[in-house]
Amino acid sequence: MGKRTGTFNKIYAMQLVTIFLGFVIFGFSENIKGPAIPRIQFDFMLNESQLGTLLSLNALGYLIACSFTAYLTRKWGIKPVTVTAFAVMAVSGVFIFCSRYYPMFSASYFLMYIGNGMLEIGLAILGARIFVKNTGTMMNLSHGFYGLSSTVAPLIATGLMEVTVYGHALDWRGMYLVMLLLSVLPMISAWFSTFPGDDIHHEERVPLQALLKDPVLWFMVFILSFGVVSEMAVGGWLVNFLEKAYGWDTVAASGMLSAFFLCFALARLLLGPLTDKIGFILSLILFSGFSAVCTFAAVWGGEPFAFLFAASGAGIAMIYPTVMAFIARRYPKGSDTAITFTVTLMGLGSVIGNYVIGGVIEAVKRLFGAESQTGLLRGLQAGYGVIGLCAALCAVSGMILFRYLLKRKEII
Repeated sequence: MGKRTGTFNKIYAMQLVTIFLGFVIFGFSENIKGPAIPRIQFDFMLNESQLGTLLSLNALGYLIACSFTAYLTRKWGIKPVTVTAFAVMAVSGVFIFCSRYYPMFSASYFLMYIGNGMLEIGLAILGARIFVKNTGTMMNLSHGFYGLSSTVAPLIATGLMEVTVYGHALDWRGMYLVMLLLSVLPMISAWFSTFPGDDIHHEERVPLQALLKDPVLWFMVFILSFGVVSEMAVGGWLVNFLEKAYGWDTVAASGMLSAFFLCFALARLLLGPLTDKIGFILSLILFSGFSAVCTFAAVWGGEPFAFLFAASGAGIAMIYPTVMAFIARRYPKGSDTAITFTVTLMGLGSVIGNYVIGGVIEAVKRLFGAESQTGLLRGLQAGYGVIGLCAALCAVSGMILFRYLLKRKEII
């Protein structure tokens, strides 16, 4: 018995290492772009609309990866898929480093998001399979590692871009190479680990057709899409906003982004048990509503209220892992399919979201004078306001779902 327990503990420890390190890498790959984007924009001479299109195209790569990762998981198993995802991200770092022209850079960046999408689905499926007890707590804890790495990612990225090796600055290309090659570490732990769930027979799994008939799953799609657009857009637009609207330098702006992710990480690490206690849907309403209020106040309150950009992270942080916990509990034998479906449509929402933000900024700039500082400020405020609006719509969707589940006595 003791031997079996020891083996089980060793297996579980390796599973946790893979998941926790996986989220660390995921946080790095997503959020080192904040300080890099102004330099990328300068090097390739992109305007805000082109920048939004670039981010949208990369979100499309993420979406494509989400769609085929479920198929690969059924065919290969979750372990090979997870190892492949880490490998793709490491290789994309090499390609980004070698890119000197925009077409190669955009293709390399697209490949990184393919790896990101595969990893997103892989880690979500692993969490749903492994965290069968205290689901909300463990989902938020594991996603907390994403928050921790996201907190330090902008500062590490800013520092690495200034590092000189043999008389040459790493700049943003070298920074991406170094950070993405760290994917090799969780790839090794995944290789030497085993994961549950691949032995579930096909006939035992809940088919997608049955899941699509459940309105609750569609509510999860709306909640997750609005929540994640609000969350992910901060990494791409906050540094840009602070530098161009308020004239902050890169270090100060990156510091505010890190403060956002510190609040983000602490919320996931500390507030997870609260979601298990008060219920997943009520948690979604409260946390997304808090984020919306903070974002609107920060945008329209001006520079003195900029600290609320960071505070909004504490609310929006809870959306993704809480949705994953809800799905794992509601669809125990269909979690793989349900997660893939919701995350894939969420990816589509991200494509639209980044494009809308970039488009709104450009449209409002023209309205107030494209070349004026006032036009730039109003454009950035309107674009960032879209991020707050998404958080608000996330809360509204949660309210409608709560009422629906309450009538049917299906509150989790």
